[in-house]
Amino acid sequence: MPKSITIHAPDDWHLHLRDGDVLKGLVAHTAERFKRAIVMPNLVPPITSVEMAAEYLDRILAVVPDNSDFEPLMTLYLTDNTTAQTVFNAHQSCFVKAFKLYPAGATTNSDAGVSDIKKCYPAIAEMQKLGVPLLIHGEITDADIDIFEREQVFIERVLKPLCEDFPELKIVFEHITTSFAVDFVNSTSHPIAATITAHHLLMNRNHMLVGGIRPHYYCLPVLKHQQHQQALIKAATSGSEKFFLGTDSAPHAQNKKETACGCAGMYTSHAAIELYAEAFERADKLENLEAFSSLNGAKFYGLPVNSEKLTLVRESWDVPEYYQFGTNEADNTSSHRLIPLFAGEQINWKINGN
Repeated sequence: MPKSITIHAPDDWHLHLRDGDVLKGLVAHTAERFKRAIVMPNLVPPITSVEMAAEYLDRILAVVPDNSDFEPLMTLYLTDNTTAQTVFNAHQSCFVKAFKLYPAGATTNSDAGVSDIKKCYPAIAEMQKLGVPLLIHGEITDADIDIFEREQVFIERVLKPLCEDFPELKIVFEHITTSFAVDFVNSTSHPIAATITAHHLLMNRNHMLVGGIRPHYYCLPVLKHQQHQQALIKAATSGSEKFFLGTDSAPHAQNKKETACGCAGMYTSHAAIELYAEAFERADKLENLEAFSSLNGAKFYGLPVNSEKLTLVRESWDVPEYYQFGTNEADNTSSHRLIPLFAGEQINWKINGN
């Protein structure tokens, strides 16, 4: 196995940065590893207009470390009431790169999400016309659908008809978790790509459930059967342009995760590219890490590949038990602690110089 690997600086095409006093620390972790990131809009209230996105962008840029040229790429939250004019305004803005579709109730802060995709067709038609990508959280949230089958049902009920109705619409099928999603993306000629998280490459539902429930491994879409994990690994490491890096790093305070009704999301920004390197090494496909992390997403979004390089070295390091969550360092209670993925464990890759 190689002791180091040098790639074009990677990008994160699916990231949650939250807002307020937690923003600074979260931005710092991402800026250390990624040149650009697609920033999710599911704040409270959600980012639904260009003006709101501009204000959020300013708040992010205000806390980017001085030694970094990290570039946030903004998105707008698609609702039943999003208009074609809003899409046009977003396209004209240059800094809003996509719209995000959350089915209502699918994940954190998704209550304002889409209740019926047909209500969004005028806005989606404008996206297709202007080449604005639609980023899709692909799950059916009906109560009668098994949580492990939400993605499969979404493909049949929503995604396939959407692709038929809008054959030129650029789509990113976000954080896919099943072999059904891999097969659909691979088989269609539609301009669709998919992001894959590090945690879905490294884990399956046994990691979350065997030996007792591990709340920090609970995310949405939920971890699936090992056979689906293997399909994701094969897709991500294949070199195919249809798949690229999207961490879906989703920070929550410890007390919000370790509760009777714990929230969904894993925090991986502290070691994101290192975790992907670990997954690719396990698959003996490190030579394809650069395409997945640095080339494919940029091509899909029509952006230049980053000229800077990043070197990873094979050197173990200990993940902290927690990170400070917010700016009040004097407050060490669980409401101000962020538990990262693999807290207290070792990761075998690190960024050269860290």
